[in-house]
Amino acid sequence: MRSPKDFFRPLAVGAPEPVREIPVRPSRMIHFFPPHLEKVVAKLPEIAAQADVVLGNLEDAIPSDSKEAARAGLVKVAKEVDLGEAQLWTRVNSLDSPWVLDDLTTLVTEVGDKLDVIMIPKVEGPEDIHYVDRLLAQLEARAGLTEPLLVHAILETARGVANVEEICAASPRMQGLSLGPADLAANRRMKTTRVGGGHPGYLVRQDPTGEDLTEGRATYQQDLWHYTIARMVDACAANGILPYYGPFGDIKDTVACEDQFRNAFLLGCVGAWSLHPVQIAIAKKVFSPDPADVAHAREVIEAMGDGTGAVMLNGKMEDDASVKQCHVIMGLARELADRDPDLAEAYGFSSTEA
Repeated sequence: MRSPKDFFRPLAVGAPEPVREIPVRPSRMIHFFPPHLEKVVAKLPEIAAQADVVLGNLEDAIPSDSKEAARAGLVKVAKEVDLGEAQLWTRVNSLDSPWVLDDLTTLVTEVGDKLDVIMIPKVEGPEDIHYVDRLLAQLEARAGLTEPLLVHAILETARGVANVEEICAASPRMQGLSLGPADLAANRRMKTTRVGGGHPGYLVRQDPTGEDLTEGRATYQQDLWHYTIARMVDACAANGILPYYGPFGDIKDTVACEDQFRNAFLLGCVGAWSLHPVQIAIAKKVFSPDPADVAHAREVIEAMGDGTGAVMLNGKMEDDASVKQCHVIMGLARELADRDPDLAEAYGFSSTEA
């Protein structure tokens, strides 16, 4: 077992010192793009103006004969494309693939100063993060980087979920976790072919109202991912990193996508993946606090003063726990308003307050 002090020493001679606190920047949507497709890359500045994060995908959805082209395309994007204030992330190939070593070596040594976060798929335990941690330190030293790259893990296997707390605590580089529902469903042998979202067969039914067991019994579709998201959120909160919902595969069903994103937001997630430009606006809406909630939070904070005791406000009891909840809403609202004049106006923040 490593000493806690060792976590804040570089793992390679010449590597930058590990971060002591994960920087929190708006990341309501992580928009995936295939770096080998020139038509998509040409539209990237327009997409980046709308998105908090754009992610060059090197793993799933990239054909095996296009892996090298995707890697070279991402290097070109990092060097040549103006992304404005959007962060640039990447998802490399899985650690058991023949491509991941070249992914990491090329990206860190050639454009490591342009990348914010490296997403590692199919993480099953802390040993996967330890491997990446040491390798990144060696590559950072070789490249002369002054800031360490951060790591984001995807929960896509039952073993990964079982080890989620250890994964979160495996390295100071850990920036966050995402739920990978499709691979996780396959690994668990779940009987669904959907990429995220609910399932009409996963339901609860009202009790019978008479002798006829089929009459007048409403059914309610349930969320297949509630347990996993909640566990992921707890593990992230306990370790000071950020939880994200992953993909919602039914691009046309924007209503259900918004519902799934909102469920994740209410449970504590800070963002979700965007697989199509239409999902960017959905994530921006859902993962930004509602102006009415911000107004209520402001009212509670002002009424509570130093945050101790309890008050009656609009017929509801508010106490120190209430004001803590309200500070969460206000903190996020101010963070987003700093970068978005429209939100600042919607939240009623002055230029000095935001």
